[in-house]
Amino acid sequence: MTKRLEGTVALVTGASSGIGAATARSLSAEGASVALLARRRERLEELAGAIRADGGTALVVEADITDQQQAEKAVSRVVTELGRLDTVVNNAGLMYIAPVADASTEDWDAMLQVNIQGLLYVTRAAVPHLLKAAEDSPRGVADLVNISSTAGRVARPNTAVYNLTKYGVNGFTEALRQELVPKRVRVSVVEPGTVDTELSSHLREGVRQAVETQTKDMEMLRPGDIADAVNYIVTRDRRVAVNEMLVRASEQTW
Repeated sequence: MTKRLEGTVALVTGASSGIGAATARSLSAEGASVALLARRRERLEELAGAIRADGGTALVVEADITDQQQAEKAVSRVVTELGRLDTVVNNAGLMYIAPVADASTEDWDAMLQVNIQGLLYVTRAAVPHLLKAAEDSPRGVADLVNISSTAGRVARPNTAVYNLTKYGVNGFTEALRQELVPKRVRVSVVEPGTVDTELSSHLREGVRQAVETQTKDMEMLRPGDIADAVNYIVTRDRRVAVNEMLVRASEQTW
């Protein structure tokens, strides 16, 4: 049976763990050659080895997307070595939560740099290649998927700056979607709820304990659940555009 993404190339940021790694494997299983972009080369090499062992094609791209030149070079390398770029999944992100009054402004800067600037730099570098791919792809379409959060829909105490970044991702995604609609590049946003990843390990101890208490009776989403959402979006026929997908854990109320 023909795989739905056969002959295409996908780039996944934040691919060294969690949602990014799961998404890369899912897209590879559909036949896409995948470029794995993150800072942790050892993790990327391990994932690439697993994808190749399953018969897929994987390119390791070590880069810091908060540096515009690195982001641009990373995208350029993907196109040079894999020949094209049909799908981009902007997954890299940080979550630091704390009351505004005593939050670390360094944490704020880090979130703004990764969640906003990194996403912008990769998107800006990738869009010309996505436009070209949409013109000559047998599928007749290219895809850009931004991974946001329920925090892009629901503001809560202690998450103000994280909310700021994710509301921003949602607004940027919708505006870009409208720009690229006539050119057959679909732009989508996925808003995961509580996912069992290492993201919460970045939190300081007291905040982490509060989050763990809040979610202790909840069966959290798994990274593969969000990978499934991305896979669904990018494998639709060109007549179908899934602009937004909200995926919460079954017991999650916020």
